[in-house]
Parts: sequence; structure tokens; C-alpha cells
Amino acid sequence: MNCRTKSSIFCSVFLLLAFLLSSVSHAADTVETVESETGFYYTIQKGDTLWGLSQQFSDSPWLWPELWEENDQISNPHWIFPGERIRLYKKKGAQTITKAAPSSSQPVVIPPAPVKPVSKKAKKKRNKPFFFYPSIDRIGFIRKPPVSPSGTIFEVQGRKDMISEGDIVYIRPSEDAPVNLLIPGSRHTIFRYLQPTDEKDSTETIGTQHYILGIVELTQKEPDMILAKVVKSFRPIMVNDMLMPYTQQSPKIELKPSTPGIDGRIIISEEHTVLTGDYMLAFIDKGKADNIEAGQQYSIYTQQKTVLENSQIKDKLLPPNDFGTLLVLHTEQTTSTVVITQTSHNIDPGERFRTPVN
Repeated sequence: MNCRTKSSIFCSVFLLLAFLLSSVSHAADTVETVESETGFYYTIQKGDTLWGLSQQFSDSPWLWPELWEENDQISNPHWIFPGERIRLYKKKGAQTITKAAPSSSQPVVIPPAPVKPVSKKAKKKRNKPFFFYPSIDRIGFIRKPPVSPSGTIFEVQGRKDMISEGDIVYIRPSEDAPVNLLIPGSRHTIFRYLQPTDEKDSTETIGTQHYILGIVELTQKEPDMILAKVVKSFRPIMVNDMLMPYTQQSPKIELKPSTPGIDGRIIISEEHTVLTGDYMLAFIDKGKADNIEAGQQYSIYTQQKTVLENSQIKDKLLPPNDFGTLLVLHTEQTTSTVVITQTSHNIDPGERFRTPVN
């Protein structure tokens, strides 16, 4: 074997070792996924509201809950301040890269996995507008006949006058309550009957108001009583308040077209006070029997009479004037619970509402 042949073999072995070392170096590289986030931001100006910004940037004021959801720093959606920066749109992504060891060569970039396209049907369903009402569990209703209670609170641990969250209460089951209804682990809504208006026969003509106070979870069952813990307290709870089965509801209320030809009256506010501003609860005299559905919007209006001089007609109704809007949250057979979404002045019991005029 000559020197040239030996040199050739030596070079081949050297190149093979270099290739193997290079492969080991790349194998030692670490793979890391880097999250990225892009978005558009806006600085609040004087007079801005989430409702208005949603209309401006999303072409629908009803998408304001999504704008609120994207900005955790806003504790109350009705209070935003000039100079505060909010995020209007956010898009998350991920890029997978190979992070090289200190002694390795250049990093190798691995392209992100292909994203499965969203179907038109799924996109349409996801982008459907909704109204977000986080306090949905505490809204009351008017029903005729009233709900039959499944039990009654007859004592509280510590003999307190006012019962609140965390307290242990003792419940006397109703005689006609199903045996499998009041079982440990189940939740029940605490409520109280109220007369909807001051009229003597209002419970017969309108129904009975169910005033929601809180939620309890049953913990222990005894032969003649049940122990429960108050897990949520919306309002002060007292001995003799009643229970009915708790039904979980979604705070996202899908918006629906209003029923044509509706013309009704606002019965009263839930707290029996003058409706002085937005987002107060009230009851109306239309319900499922009138094709009213949760998520529908109606206009609150007023209509004045005027006296015509030198005419055979003594008085005449002027055209209706819309001054507010309401949104249906819950429906019963002949009544519904609504939230006032906008009003330019106080609303009194008996105020009228109608299908919005296009």
C-alpha cells in the first residue's frame, strides 16, 4: 500500500468521524415551542364606552362582552377611563424552533404544523352575537301558579338574624317533595315569594314574583331535616325562605330576532323601584304565549295625546317616541324578565314597549 492510498483512507475516516460528531451535535439540540401573540390596541378617549367601541370596530354593539373578555384589567365594563389602553383584537400562534446547544452550528427551524381550517358552519356559529349577563343565576321571575317549594329553611347554625355565604342552614323538606330531589351534593336556589305590585289582586291577575336570594348545597340528610351550606348569597337570606331545584344557566344569551307586532307594558322593576338607568331588571306582561324568547330586543316608547282645536276630534295620539331598549333574559308563560340595556330617562311601571321599527 503506497502513501497516497494511506492518505486517502485516513481522509475518509476523518470525514466520517466529522459527520458523526455533527449528527450528535444536532441530536443534542433542544426543541422549544415559542408562543406568539399579536393584536390591535386602542387608547380610550373621553365619552367612549365598550358598547360604542364594539359598534365602531366590530360593526355590532352587542359584541361588547367579547371586548370586555379580552381585557382582564377592566373590572367593571361600565367604567372605562380616558388614557387606558385596551386590546381590540388578539391572535395567538405558536412557532416550533430547534434551540442549538452552545457548541452546535446554526439552529434548524421547523415550520409550524398546519392549522385545520374552520368550517363556514362552525365559524358562523362561533361568531353569532350574544349578550353576556354574568349575574344570570340571580334573576327572578313572575309565574302563575307559583313554584312549589322543595323545602324551607327553619334554622341557621349560630342563630343569626341574617344568613350569608358560608353559613350552615337546616332545611325542613316539603311533604310533597320527591325523595330523590333533596340528596347530599345537590344544589338548590333560595327564594322568597313577593307580590308583584301593590294591587290587591296582582297575584291572581299577574302572578307571583319569585325573588332569588342565593344558592345552597345539601351536605347531610337526617330523618326529619337536611343540612346545607350557603355557597352563594345574592341578597340577605332569612329563616322561612324557601328552596327550589337549581338549574345552571349560561351567561351567554344568544341574540334573536324580535317577534313582530308586539306591544306590551313593563310591570315593575325587580326591586320595586323606579328604573333609573341601564342594566336594571324588570318584568314585562308578555311571555312564551306571545312568542317572546330570551335574546330578543324591544324598544321602550312613550306616546302623548294632544288636543286639536277647531276639529271634531277632541284629542289625538302623537306618533310613538322610542327612548330606550330592553333585552329578554328569561321567559315564563305570560311574563318575562328583562334587562334595560339603554334609556334616556327614568322608566316608570306601566311604561310601554314594542317591536323595534326598522
